[in-house]
Amino acid sequence: MVFKHVVEVGQVAYISFGLHAAKLVKTLDVIDQNTPLVDGPCTQLRRQALPFKCMWLTDLILKCPQEGRYQEAISWAEKTEARERKAKMTALINIKLLKAKKMRNRIIKLEVRKLQKATLLEASTKKTPTAKGSKTPAQKTPALKAADQKAVPPKAQKGHKDPTQKSPAPKASGKKA
Repeated sequence: MVFKHVVEVGQVAYISFGLHAAKLVKTLDVIDQNTPLVDGPCTQLRRQALPFKCMWLTDLILKCPQEGRYQEAISWAEKTEARERKAKMTALINIKLLKAKKMRNRIIKLEVRKLQKATLLEASTKKTPTAKGSKTPAQKTPALKAADQKAVPPKAQKGHKDPTQKSPAPKASGKKA
């Protein structure tokens, strides 16, 4: 049997019957000898595999770049568009954007810290094994602070006295009377 049509990438086909009858599609790739990967951008047909049985191949061939190069072109265009958008921004919009980013990052950081504390508490309770028959006093676990409570001020640095602490009694001098 002699083949009349050789399938090429970019060849236009007409769907003769089935769910998508009377639509034009372009072959993107040949999956196997019975099914190509087709796309119908003008006919609102999503990219999918359809059998050759339901298609009539036409003599029209659309020259288009390969899929990988097409994806590179799309990503390049998106980056260029983002650069242009950023260049058009005014100083006021930049300030608003920076504040929004700071708030978002602060919220993320707080949530991460909460999760870290929770995992540390779980790990510390699981880590303390007890011997059989021995009783250990109840362990105190620090309670998690509510988000609306203020943090306790840090301990005073070395050499600085905290005004709430009592000063120690003065030491006796080394001289005897």
